Amino acid sequence: MTTDTDSFVRQWRDWHDRHEEARADPQGFLAVTGLHWLGPAPQRFPDAPGAWHTDVDGVVVTLAPGEEITVDGRRVTGRHAFGPIAERASVVVGVDGGLVEVARRGGHDILRPRRPDHPLRTAYRGTPTYPPTSRWVLTGRYVPFDAPRATTVGAAVEGLEHVYDAPGRIEFEVDGLPVSLTAFGGATPGALSVLFTDTTAGVTTYPAVRSLAVEAPDEQGRVRLDFNRACNLPCAYTDFATCPLPPAENRLPVAVEAGEKIPYERLAAVRP
Repeated sequence: MTTDTDSFVRQWRDWHDRHEEARADPQGFLAVTGLHWLGPAPQRFPDAPGAWHTDVDGVVVTLAPGEEITVDGRRVTGRHAFGPIAERASVVVGVDGGLVEVARRGGHDILRPRRPDHPLRTAYRGTPTYPPTSRWVLTGRYVPFDAPRATTVGAAVEGLEHVYDAPGRIEFEVDGLPVSLTAFGGATPGALSVLFTDTTAGVTTYPAVRSLAVEAPDEQGRVRLDFNRACNLPCAYTDFATCPLPPAENRLPVAVEAGEKIPYERLAAVRP
């Protein structure tokens, strides 16, 4: 006989299996081999063909004889101008043995080459988690701001900042303690996303940030917060990520003992 608890755990396991599969994708973040900051002077990098630079007209690559890349399915040689890239946007370029992400983060143009045989990906053995429990499925109330608030947050890379529009906050209680989280837009229209830490940060969970996706509020503004699905961002695994950090008000004064824990790859660094 299947109980509600069995169904809850099965649904969580199915969700986490899909999440892990996406994380370990051959061209996902675990395949990133470098984070290269572009400037006005052409530079060559060991994990990408060509000499790269950026100026007022955007990113440009100059390929030497015998070098080539693939852009939008088209073979490119010689010089190629990508034009300006919007903040938080990316262009994916095919290269021999992998790809290169050309992106703009925090007002800077960057390159992130990715190769499926990168040791971080090939050695990946999954992420430890707390056991799923309905105790950490909470009901909150979404309180929209009068207008979205431009919110500046730090980044996993020192000196970098991100700016996001926060449409509102989510108010809820943990064991009777009122708390709230500033929310950003989610992956689908009306959905929300929160970046947070709590008192488990640096103890059992990754110190810098965790993320939680929240479905769109109902007509009464109610939202479901399933902290069992609190996830690590790429910076929990690789130093080549530019992940945003939580706004100061999203540092919860409680222990959220749910969701993903410190990755195995980081345990030695977090617990010397």
